[in-house]
Amino acid sequence: MKQYLLLAGLVFAFAKAHSQGPPITADKPIMLGGGSFTTKTLTEIRNTERGTAIHIPLMLHYLPTANSLIAVHLPYINYDLQDASGSDLADVKIMGKYQFYRKDGTGRTFRMVAKTLQTLPTGPELDLMDLSTGKYAGYYGLVSGLETLKYGISTEIGYNWQPDGTLDEFRTKLGFGLPLLKPQYPNKQVNLYFEYTSAWLHERDWYQLLYSQGIQYARKNITFDLAVQLPLVQEIAPDRALNYSVFLGTRYTF
Repeated sequence: MKQYLLLAGLVFAFAKAHSQGPPITADKPIMLGGGSFTTKTLTEIRNTERGTAIHIPLMLHYLPTANSLIAVHLPYINYDLQDASGSDLADVKIMGKYQFYRKDGTGRTFRMVAKTLQTLPTGPELDLMDLSTGKYAGYYGLVSGLETLKYGISTEIGYNWQPDGTLDEFRTKLGFGLPLLKPQYPNKQVNLYFEYTSAWLHERDWYQLLYSQGIQYARKNITFDLAVQLPLVQEIAPDRALNYSVFLGTRYTF
């Protein structure tokens, strides 16, 4: 089952969306001008059969040039699990992106970005994928996206390598963004997002296909995000099954 779903994810690997604003649970190939900063947070409240974890990252993104980005994510985590509870610094992440392809047309643009995300083992060893594992991991992927005045389609495909653990992961994402208001200046927009995430942890023989429904309000250089993520397919240990995740975020560019 998971092999067919993974193949489908690879076929569609160049479509995960954003419209006027950046996506919520996914990444984006669109970059702002060189020398700009963005501060953001995207709190995740993750409820599983094992318990609940609240992950609150403080992120700072900087664009040295119009086609490159470096970022640091400093996360706090509060967790109440069957086998552990407490609050701590989670795994710190350092990200780099380079836009190597761009084609603009009338009212549309297509871009491709190479991405790496280095996870430092600063958090407790909770075995919480993408939140706090206490182990080093390196993610390497490709992000692409088509954005028009009426819709956005973008994707991500990549591999997360954890040399001292068993969370090696093939990851694909597909999403669509739909702006509800006409383009205007100063920027004012309400966007809907329909986002899918496919994760295959081959060392554990786990597979998840998740769907996220989100809404975003953008006003000038600030955005507010809300999304709910639910599982569509889960072939993992029953005590690790996801019930839902709620995402609350904001970002400010200057």
